[in-house]
Amino acid sequence: MKNKSTMDELRRLFMELYDNEKAWDHLVGILERNRHERRASLKKLDEERRGEGAWFRSHQLLGMMLYTENFGGDLRGVRKRLPYLEELGVNYLHLMPLLDSPEGKSDGGYSVSDFHRVRPDLGTMEDLEDLAEECHGKGMVLCIDFVLNHVSDEHVWAREARKGDPTAMSRFFMYDNWEIPRQYEQTVPQVFPATAPGNFTWYGDVCKVVMTTFHPYQWDLNYANPMVFNDMTDQLLYLANRGMDVIRLDAIPYLWKALGTSCRNLPQVHTLIRMMHLACEIVCPGVALLGEVVMEPRQVMPYFGSAEDPECDILYNVTTMCTTWHTLATRDVRLLQHQMGQVAGLGKEGFFQNYLRCHDDIGWGLDFPFLGQFFMGEVSHKKFLNDWLTGNWYGSPARGEVYNDDAFLGDARLCGTTASLCGIESALAAGDEGTRDLEKAIRCDLMLHAWMLAQSGIPVIYSGDEVGQLNDYSYHEDPARSSDSRYLHRGAFDWEMAARRKEKGTPAWKIFRGIRRLARLRSRTPVFAAEARMSVEDLWESRVMGIRREHEGETFLGVFNFSDSDAGAHLPEGRWKNMLTGKPVRLTPDGWLPMKGYGFFWLIRMDRN
Repeated sequence: MKNKSTMDELRRLFMELYDNEKAWDHLVGILERNRHERRASLKKLDEERRGEGAWFRSHQLLGMMLYTENFGGDLRGVRKRLPYLEELGVNYLHLMPLLDSPEGKSDGGYSVSDFHRVRPDLGTMEDLEDLAEECHGKGMVLCIDFVLNHVSDEHVWAREARKGDPTAMSRFFMYDNWEIPRQYEQTVPQVFPATAPGNFTWYGDVCKVVMTTFHPYQWDLNYANPMVFNDMTDQLLYLANRGMDVIRLDAIPYLWKALGTSCRNLPQVHTLIRMMHLACEIVCPGVALLGEVVMEPRQVMPYFGSAEDPECDILYNVTTMCTTWHTLATRDVRLLQHQMGQVAGLGKEGFFQNYLRCHDDIGWGLDFPFLGQFFMGEVSHKKFLNDWLTGNWYGSPARGEVYNDDAFLGDARLCGTTASLCGIESALAAGDEGTRDLEKAIRCDLMLHAWMLAQSGIPVIYSGDEVGQLNDYSYHEDPARSSDSRYLHRGAFDWEMAARRKEKGTPAWKIFRGIRRLARLRSRTPVFAAEARMSVEDLWESRVMGIRREHEGETFLGVFNFSDSDAGAHLPEGRWKNMLTGKPVRLTPDGWLPMKGYGFFWLIRMDRN
C-alpha cells in the first residue's frame, strides 16, 4: 500500500495503544480492502481534492442541515428537492442520522443497529449512493453522521453479547454486579440526568450491568479492545466509499473510558481520532472529518490536533452558537467579543462548521469564569437565559421550551427554531398589533444569519430557518416524542411556507431573499476566504458586535446590533461602503454609524490598505 510514512505513523500509534500484532494485521487488511473497493469516480475526486489542498475551507460553501424524512420524505424525495437547495445557493448538504435504528428507541437516529443499512422508510444504501452521485454532479458535497461512541442494544454485537458470547461481550462494558459501575458513577457526570439518569443499565436477560452513557438502549463501545477500533474504522470507511464527502464524528470526547476519571477528553481519544484520520488519508484522502465536541472552549480546540498531526478537519462551533443566543438575550456583546477573540487567535488552523440552530438543544456551555466578573453566576444566569428565550421573562418576544430540566442542578437546556426564538412566532400570533414587532423580529433573524455568514468556516442553515419556519408543537400529542422537547424544532418541513418565498413582502420572502443575497455576496468576495485575517473590532458600544476581516489589501467590517433598540457604532477611520447597497455609509456629525434595533451592516473599506 502506498503512502508508507502514513502507514508507519498509524502503526506506531496503534501499537502504542494496543501492542497487538494480530489486530494490526487485521487493520491493514481492512484498509487494503476498502482502498480496493473505492470506486474510480471517488478516487478521481480524491485526486482532485488532493490538488486543491483543504477543499472544505472554501468560502463558497453554504450548508444546510436537514432530516431526510422531514425534508423529502425519503432519499429519493431529497434528490427531487435539490433544485430548491440550489436556488438558495446551498452546495453542502448535511443529512441527519439515517442509518437503521429501532423504532421507539432510536434517539433521533443515534442508536444504530446496522451501519450498512439505511432506515427502510428512508430508502436503501443504493439510494444514498445515488444521492451522493447526483450531488457530485451538481458540485455539491454530502455530509453524514457517524455514531461511534455506542451502538443500539439491537445491533448484532449487542444481540450476541446478550446471548453470552464472550467475544461480543468484550466489545462493551459489562459487569456481573454494581460494584465497578458504582465506582464509575462517583467521577463520571451524567449526560441526561433528568430523562436518562446514570451511566449504567441493568439487563436482566443477560444478568449484566451495561455502560449506557447516553440512554439505556445505547451500549457504549469499549475502545480499549482493538477489535472495536478496527471494526468501527471499517464502518467509517464503508460510509466514505458510499460517496460521503464529510463524515461527522458524533460525541467523540466520550470514546475512551477509564475508572477514576470523568471519561471525558482523555488522551487516548485524541489517539483514536488521529488514527481514524490517518486511515482516511490512506483510503479516501478526499474525505473530511467533522467533529462534534460539545464542551467548553478550552476542551474543544485540542480536537483539531496540529498542522502536522491533524485530528478533526472541521469542528462544530458549539460555543459561538450558544454565546450568540446569550448575547441576544443579554444585549451585551462582551462575552461574544471574548469568545471570538479566542477563535481569531487560532489563526488558520482552526476551522469550524458554524450554525445558529441545529437538530439538538442549546446547552449553555458558556465561559462562566469570564462572566463571573460581571456578577453572572452560572445557575442564576442559565435560568435567566432560559426564561428569556422561552418568553417567561417580561417583555421577551422569544418562544422556546426547555429541555432536560434538572431542578437540582439548575441546568436546563433550550429548544426552538431560529424564527420562534427571534420573536417571529409571537409577532404573528398578535396579528395586526404585531406588525412592527414582526418587522423587528425578521430583522433580528437576518442579523443573526448575517453574523453567522461573516465568520470563517462553513455556514450551515438548519432546514426551515431559510423561510422562517416556526416551532412545531404537535410533538406534544405524540406519545413516542412528547417527552423530548427537541422535537419542537424537528418538525416536518413546511413546503407551503416555502412556496411563499416567492410572494413579495411575506416573512418567507424577506428571509429567503435576504439569506440568499448575503450568501452570494460571501461566495463572490475574496475577503471571506479562510485565509483572511479575522479580528474583533471594538465599536465603543456594548450592544454592538464588530468583526474585521482582512485579505489581499481588502478590509471587511461586520457590524451587528444585538439589541432591539436603536444604537450607534463608532467606526474605525477610513471610508466605508455598504456591501448590500453599494453606497458609502453616512455617519453622524460626531462620527457614529446609526443602527436600527437588530440592524446590521456589511461594510468594505473604500480606501484600500
